[in-house]
Amino acid sequence: MILPIVAYGDPVLRKVGKEIDQDYPNLSELIENMKETMHNAKGVGLAAPQIGKAIRLFIIDASPFEDNEELEDEERKFLKDFKGVFINPEILEESGDEWAFGEGCLSIPNINEDVFREETVEIEYLDESFQTQKRTLKGLAARIFQHEYDHIEGVLFTDKLSTLKKRLLKKKLDNISKGKVEVDYRMKFPMIKK
Repeated sequence: MILPIVAYGDPVLRKVGKEIDQDYPNLSELIENMKETMHNAKGVGLAAPQIGKAIRLFIIDASPFEDNEELEDEERKFLKDFKGVFINPEILEESGDEWAFGEGCLSIPNINEDVFREETVEIEYLDESFQTQKRTLKGLAARIFQHEYDHIEGVLFTDKLSTLKKRLLKKKLDNISKGKVEVDYRMKFPMIKK
């Protein structure tokens, strides 16, 4: 089932997610719904807060970057298969030089801005079978993970922008929270009066 994506301004996007266990209600159904929702919106990641659940869960499918000609062949091949479910993830270490890349977010449609992030992350998480996984991610894979991880920490990519850039985006962000934005996927806007 395709779920509505929570728009900028909703308090759930600012909550630190709670850890979950295997007994979380309807978890496999939730994960399938999240995958369907992400693919429908043409995203490469979706965190549970973006569908209104303040839990430590997100999904990633970076395969759309397989066609990005600006990336090295090796990175494109890796991104083609970089997909998964990340439950109660932790960043163990971030390292390397910070680099900028234009990020966007399904909860903040039609805004893309350069965000600086470190190039390598060591992570630990539970997969869909609740098996512990440890990995090192680099480049765009690390960035996608960091972006989704921020969501379960109550952080948005716009928080990482300069004060001036935030001021310039204020009206656009206010409009998103009021539903004054055109998207081709279902959204739930916090400021629309029923």
